[in-house]
This record gives sequence, C-alpha cells and structure tokens, in this order.
Amino acid sequence: MNEKSVIETREELLDVHLVSPHYTAGFAIGIIAVHLVYPKLPGNVANATTYPFPVLYREVFFEIEQLFNGSDEIRKQIVDAAKYLEEQGVRAIVGACGYFAHFQEDVREAVDIPVFMSSLCQLPLIKTAVSAKKRILVVAASGDNIDDKVLAKVGTDTSRLVVQDIGHLDSFAGIRYGSNGFDNRRLTEELTEVISKRVSEEGDIGAVLLECSDLPPYAKSIQAATGLPVYDFNTMIDLIYHSVVQKTYLGYL
Repeated sequence: MNEKSVIETREELLDVHLVSPHYTAGFAIGIIAVHLVYPKLPGNVANATTYPFPVLYREVFFEIEQLFNGSDEIRKQIVDAAKYLEEQGVRAIVGACGYFAHFQEDVREAVDIPVFMSSLCQLPLIKTAVSAKKRILVVAASGDNIDDKVLAKVGTDTSRLVVQDIGHLDSFAGIRYGSNGFDNRRLTEELTEVISKRVSEEGDIGAVLLECSDLPPYAKSIQAATGLPVYDFNTMIDLIYHSVVQKTYLGYL
C-alpha cells in the first residue's frame, strides 16, 4: 500500500467532518428504550448483540400503555432522551417500540439528526415496493392502537393494511406484561401459526411488517412459513446505519 492510499484510508476511518469531542465515541445509532424487565433475546432491539455495530441506549420510565396511547405526559421525557443521545454524538435516533411513532414529529423537530422512532416508518417504503393489488400485514403487540392517527405521524394511513394483534397470545404475556422468563419455543410456534394462518386467509398479503421491537427474533421463522418479505425494526436500523455510516468499497476491475 503506497503512502497516498494510507493517508486516504486514515481520513476515511476518521470521518473528516468535524464532530464534538465526548468522553466516549463510536455510537452511530441511539436507541430510546422503555424500562421493561424481561429477557431480551438476540434480535430484540434492546439487546445490543443484535447489531454488528455499537449502539447507545437511553432508558425512559413510564407504563407501556402510555406509549401505546401516545400520552402527552411522556412527551417531554422522550424528547429529552433524544436530545441526550444527540449530545453523545449518535448520528440517528430510533425508538424501541412501534408506538414511539406517536412522537416521531416531536423528536424529529427537536434534534438535527435523522429520526426513525418506529418500525412503522417503513410503511411508505413497503407500500411503494409492493403491488397496489397487495396488502401489508402489520403484526402488532396492541393491534387496537394501529389507527390513522398514529400512522399519520409516519406519513401513511391504514389503507392496504391488515392488522394482526398478537398481544393476546398466552406465550407473549411474559413480554407484554413483564416476567422473569417465557417459553420461547412456544412463542415461536404460536406466532408462526397465527401469522401464516392470517396470510392464508387473506390471500392478498404481499409483505409482513412486525410493529413490535420484541418480534425480530421470530422474523426468520415467519418468513419461512409465509414465503413473504418480512420487515421489522432491524431491517430499518440496518438501512439507517448504512445511510449515516457509508463505507469504502474495495475490489478490482
């Protein structure tokens, strides 16, 4: 490697744009996570080993139902968490629950970096990609809360959507209500069965979107059972990461 290419590589690794100094660095993605106590499997947004790159978490404290309903009482806490993450040097912010969508606009306008508060932010993209003759199955931890009001916050509506609630599943209760453990094998089987059955019944589903940040560990099983594209928080976070941390392409002609 000649001297010029060494210098170029160093500049690329250091990202020559100016950044503010911090006591630590290297976190491109900041994640706002609700204080909920139960096992977080690899694949869960709240499990840092899910990602091949560093992430920085900021915990918020309120009842999950307040988030499902978009309570004004929790707005300031969420915005403050986003500002904290921005101050620590993250390049984009994500919320670790689909219903952070209620606060997409608030957080977006409070910081100067990209904000994707919900996996539901992918719906306009999915609708663009999937035939207009097809619908999208949204799998939600609280299906009743998927409505035009929350979807308007992420630039879409309930048109072409089919909502499958999974919050009622017994195997999901350990996550939904918090627990020291749950039967992961049973949850995998029940999720796969419920979703594949719904896809079969509807007959016109072109893609699946997992609203809940706890569901990515089951995306592969769902895809194997349905044969459909499956979108979740991690498909979104991967896209965000690669947009804010571009790479140098190496190869030859």
